[in-house]
Amino acid sequence: MLEWVQTYLPNVYNIGWTGDNGWLAAINATLYMTIVSFIIGGFLGLLAGLFLVLTGPGGVIENRPVFQVLDKITSIFRAIPFIILLAILAPVTFLIVKTNLGATAALVPLSAATFPFFARQVQVVLSELDRGVIEAAQASGATIFDIIKVYLGEGLPDLIRVSTVTLISLVGETAMAGAIGAGGLGNVAISYGYNRSNTDVTFVATLAILLLIFAIQFIGDFLTRKLSHR
Repeated sequence: MLEWVQTYLPNVYNIGWTGDNGWLAAINATLYMTIVSFIIGGFLGLLAGLFLVLTGPGGVIENRPVFQVLDKITSIFRAIPFIILLAILAPVTFLIVKTNLGATAALVPLSAATFPFFARQVQVVLSELDRGVIEAAQASGATIFDIIKVYLGEGLPDLIRVSTVTLISLVGETAMAGAIGAGGLGNVAISYGYNRSNTDVTFVATLAILLLIFAIQFIGDFLTRKLSHR
């Protein structure tokens, strides 16, 4: 197998599996950026989505000013293309991590891009839940925290589904961030593949990104089906 790679994919072989610029480091950087930014941005998005529903029209704690502020912030960040968000947040990124290069620096814009995207997804999922279940919880004297548990419990399968969509979107954004210095498979595809006319490197890096996306989709679909029939 190694001889076949060396013969037919020479540039892929030359990059090597280990080392700071090897394939393993690139895969690890992509996974690191995807998972950590989803944890940060996803958590903020979940909170924002919850409060958009709770404070929105007909919500349990309806509050028009809070809803309007959250809605506008979410819409503004959602509308900014990721490549522009990278540039806009560069000073903030430098202030937080003291650099604008590398996988850790990419976490700031990636989290900022994930937050509004996931918030809207959560808002849609929770808004479509059966109002009767929420009203029954209110009638039984449930606290706001109990109602949040009801929302999350009833919406869990769909929340996993939209989390899958968000993670897949994030993988694409990590590739974009990698292309401008964040590392990862995107950096390999552009810097070591496209810029040097090494088609085999670009192909393998793209294939690795696709396999990661397929794996996320498979796991997400499996968990959604499993929880939908509990």
